[in-house]
Amino acid sequence: MKQFPDSPAPASSSETRVWPPISIVIPVLNEERHLREAVRQVLSQRYEGPIEVVLAIGPSRDRTQEVADEIAADDPRVIVVPNPTGRTPNALNAAIAASNNKIIARVDGHAMLPDDYLRVAVETLEETGADNVGGIMAAEGVTPFEQAVARAMTSKIGVGGARFHTGGTAGPADTVYLGVFRREALERVGGYDEHFQRAQDWEMNHRIRETGGLVWFQPRMRVSYRPRPNLRALAKQYFHYGRWRRVVARTHEGTINLRYLAPPLAVLAILAGLVVSPFLWPGLLIPGGYLAAILVGSAVTGSGLPPQALIRLPLVYVAMHMSWGWGFLTSPRRLGKPG
Repeated sequence: MKQFPDSPAPASSSETRVWPPISIVIPVLNEERHLREAVRQVLSQRYEGPIEVVLAIGPSRDRTQEVADEIAADDPRVIVVPNPTGRTPNALNAAIAASNNKIIARVDGHAMLPDDYLRVAVETLEETGADNVGGIMAAEGVTPFEQAVARAMTSKIGVGGARFHTGGTAGPADTVYLGVFRREALERVGGYDEHFQRAQDWEMNHRIRETGGLVWFQPRMRVSYRPRPNLRALAKQYFHYGRWRRVVARTHEGTINLRYLAPPLAVLAILAGLVVSPFLWPGLLIPGGYLAAILVGSAVTGSGLPPQALIRLPLVYVAMHMSWGWGFLTSPRRLGKPG
């Protein structure tokens, strides 16, 4: 087997090694512009085992279906399957069902993988015996607003202590970004739960762990992620994160901790302070104290950002906290998973 200078030595002492085949599953919706590059990047991985790519195509408003069909016609390693619902968990399950290999890598259309991503994943699966391995959701922005969001999404002030956001040492984890799975683990838990429009990764990783499986965080699997481009899109994203995290909490008791409760508690405290402030002016100390903490936190975490990004950072933090918290508080019971 050809060796690469920056690659770790193979686990076997033999000069040759057979790398297991991998199926990459990608949910796709309205990705005409980016689909070819996403598939090219996956197929050009520095991995010496067989690779197949399964695209689950939703009902797109552009030429995504035609582009996917053209890619599959040009490369027999690419398979196209329909996803009539357009929903992510349905797409993933459809792609997994159409795949053929014992290792399944979940990839998103906009994810930018390092070229040794699959190699590191397989090595980690073998070394740890884990059912799922994944790494860091490395947010990277281009515009000043995206740069502010990227900094917030990689700081504990913005997203708490989740290692797949902020980094850390390799080891067991509750969940990871994307994920490279053993097929037997996916079959054991019945795949993605299609009830969950959001938080489906966290929810399935919870079931993997509940059934005795190991989820492993590998910081070498660092995947670039492009943040939302404006405040409205960011607020909508985090509102739905909070709303569906509440559904997960109702479905799986005991899965909520203080990190998840901090945003809704902050929303309630600020609202209470504003309500009582016309009668008791000290009530303004609560929202005032929160804003002061955000400004100080932005100054600490915003080091190195361009000025135009730095001035947006406090607004980004507030939007993330308040949207997530409000989504959690207002999550309707009708979204709950039927018993």
